[in-house]
Amino acid sequence: MTTVQEIKDLLSKNKKRLALELKQSKEAVFLIQKATHSSLNTEEKEKIKVQLLDICKAIPAFTVFMLPGGALLLPLLIKLIPDILPSAFREDPE
Repeated sequence: MTTVQEIKDLLSKNKKRLALELKQSKEAVFLIQKATHSSLNTEEKEKIKVQLLDICKAIPAFTVFMLPGGALLLPLLIKLIPDILPSAFREDPE
């Protein structure tokens, strides 16, 4: 059985992961804006590519979550297909 402290720790960890994902998305938007005025180097292009793939992965996960019973189905789907999570949620932020 999960204790209150474990739930708090899990919420804190996912809060950090969400903040990391938002930071990465903000950086990708900046790089896309920069690309309209100048060319990007290969590292910047790779960052945009990874972030756009993360966004594309989040859409199916959100869709499954919105289905009836999706809150129960999503953890099972993540166990079967771990690549469905955005990169910030696959890595441990701390």
